[in-house]
Amino acid sequence: MADKTVAELLVSELADNGVKRIYGLVGDSLNPISDVLRRDGRIDFIHMRHEESAAFAASAEAQLTEKLAVCAGTAGPGNLHLINGLYDAHRSYAPVFAIASHIPQGQIGTGYFQETHPEKIFEECSSYCELLSSEEQLPRVLQIALQTSISQKGVSTLAIPGDISNKSLDPSGLRHNSYHPEPVKVPAERELSKLADMVNSAKRVTLFCGDGCRHAHKEVIALAEKIKAPIAYTMRGKQWMGADNPYEVGMTGLLGFGGAAAALEKSDLIIILGADFPYPAFIPTFPKIAQVDIRGEHLGKKARVDLGLEGDVKETVAALLAMANEKTDRAHLDAALKDTKKAREDLDVYVNSVACARKPHPEYATSLIDKYAADDAVFTIPTGLGTLWGARYITPKPQRNIIGSFSHGSMANEIPMAIGAQLAYPDREVVAICGDGGFTMLMGELLTVAQYDLPIKMFVYNNGTLGFIDLEMMAAGYVPYKTSMKNPNFAELAKVVGIEGIRINDNCELEAGIKKAFEIKGPVLVDMATNPHAIALPPKISFTQAKNFSLAMSKLVLGGKIDDVLGVLKANEKTLKTLI
Repeated sequence: MADKTVAELLVSELADNGVKRIYGLVGDSLNPISDVLRRDGRIDFIHMRHEESAAFAASAEAQLTEKLAVCAGTAGPGNLHLINGLYDAHRSYAPVFAIASHIPQGQIGTGYFQETHPEKIFEECSSYCELLSSEEQLPRVLQIALQTSISQKGVSTLAIPGDISNKSLDPSGLRHNSYHPEPVKVPAERELSKLADMVNSAKRVTLFCGDGCRHAHKEVIALAEKIKAPIAYTMRGKQWMGADNPYEVGMTGLLGFGGAAAALEKSDLIIILGADFPYPAFIPTFPKIAQVDIRGEHLGKKARVDLGLEGDVKETVAALLAMANEKTDRAHLDAALKDTKKAREDLDVYVNSVACARKPHPEYATSLIDKYAADDAVFTIPTGLGTLWGARYITPKPQRNIIGSFSHGSMANEIPMAIGAQLAYPDREVVAICGDGGFTMLMGELLTVAQYDLPIKMFVYNNGTLGFIDLEMMAAGYVPYKTSMKNPNFAELAKVVGIEGIRINDNCELEAGIKKAFEIKGPVLVDMATNPHAIALPPKISFTQAKNFSLAMSKLVLGGKIDDVLGVLKANEKTLKTLI
C-alpha cells in the first residue's frame, strides 16, 4: 500500500466508517486535514460560525442516528470552543469523535502562540483523549478512539499537531474498520428471580423510565399491563415512553407534570429502567427501589437502591415478563391515570381559553407548534423555561424525536442541534424551540442556517428575560436581578440574513402565524413576544418554596415594583387558581 499522510489516512478511515460530515471551522493547524477533505470529496465539512455549535450539532446527529459523528477545531482557542458541546455529547452518551488540531509538535511546552494542552483539557469530557506524538501512532490510536466512541457511546478526542498531519506513513497491515457490536446483556437468573419476587410481593408498582428504554417500548408496555403499573419517565425518556402508552403518567422533577410524582410516592416498589435521573430529591426514599441499567456504574448513583441489575432494559424486561405474576388490582394505576388527567386539564388552562389583546402565552404557543408540526418532526428543546414548555406541551409520537441538553443543561443548544438534525435527516421536519437567552448566545448560527438553506422552523420565545432564572430566584426568596434583556425584533433580523421572519405580538395572532411558518418550504424564524411574567410551577410545591416565592413578591412590592407583581399575578391567574 502506498504511503499516506496522517491527514489522508484520517480522512479515509472516517469515510470508511460511514462519516458523512464534519462540523467545525477550518484554518491554521487544521488546514492539512481540510485540504484532504476537499480533494477526497466523501466527507462534507460543515462550516459553522462557532466551534461550540459544531460540537452541539455533532452531538445531535449522534444522538439521533446512534452513529459516529465528528467535529473539529483548530489549535488553541479553536478547539477550546468545542468543549461545552462535547460535555453535552459525553453526558448524553452520543458517539462523537473530536479532532483537536494542535500547534507544531516541536513547540509544545514552549508557550508558543495559541498553545494549550488539549489532551488534558478534554480528558474530563471524553472516554478516550490522546495527543498524537508521531505519525506511526495514528493507525492504532485512531482505531482506539473511534472504537471507544462507538462502544462506550461517548466522546473521543484526538489532538493532532498540524505538522504531523502532513507526515507520511505506510499503513499496511494496520487498517481495519471499527466494529459496531450489539451485545445482549441480561442479569443472572438468580438476580431476575429476586426482582420477580419483589414485583410479585408488591401491591403498588411504578415504572420510572429513561433513555435506556429507547428500544424497549413494547416490552415495558407489556410489563405495565401485566403488573398494572403506571409509567413515569424522565425528559430523555419521554420520546421513547410517552407515545402510544395507555399507562403513562408524565414526569416528575422541576419539569414534571401529570400524576408521576404522586405515583412514585404512593408506590411500595419503584423500578427504575434505564434512567440516570439527576435529581435525587424527586425520588422517594421510602418505597423499595429496583434499578436496571446497561451501565453498572449507574446503579445506586442517584437513589437508594434495594436491588440493582446490570442489563439491557429490553432483554431484562422481556425475561422478567415470564417470571412476573399477573396482577388484577388496578387501584394504584387508575389513581395515577386520574391524577394525570386532572393535571393535564390544569396545564391546558391557557390552551383552551384563548384571549386576544394580550401578550402571547407560551403554553398556548407551544401547543400550536405541537399541533402543526409533522408526526415525524425532530424537536430541539432549549435549557430554561423552554425545556418545561417542551416537556409539557410537545406530544411524543412514535416517529418523533425530542432532544436537548437534558443532562449537561447548557444554554444555546437548540439551533446548533437543529442544524445537526436537519443535515442528518434532510427529509424530516426539524423544529427548534428557542429561549431568547440561549438563542442570542449563539445567534451567529442563523447565518449557517441561511448559508445551507436548511428548512428549520425556529420559534423564539422573546420575553426579554431569563425566565427560568427569574423563577429560580423567586423560589429561593430572591428578587430577580440582571435577568432582563433588550432584544431586537428577531423576525426582522432573520429577514436581513435571508430567512423568512414572522413577528407575533398578540395571543390571537399565534395560530395564524405558527400555521404559516409550517407552510413555508425554507427556513423560517417566528419571533413570539411572549408574556415575560408567565411562570411554570412544578407538580409539587414545598412549603419552603411557597414561602420564599411570597417573600420575593413582598420584596418587589417594597422595592416599588408593584407593576411586576401585578403582572405575575395577572399572567398566571388561572394557574394559581388551580392551587387554591
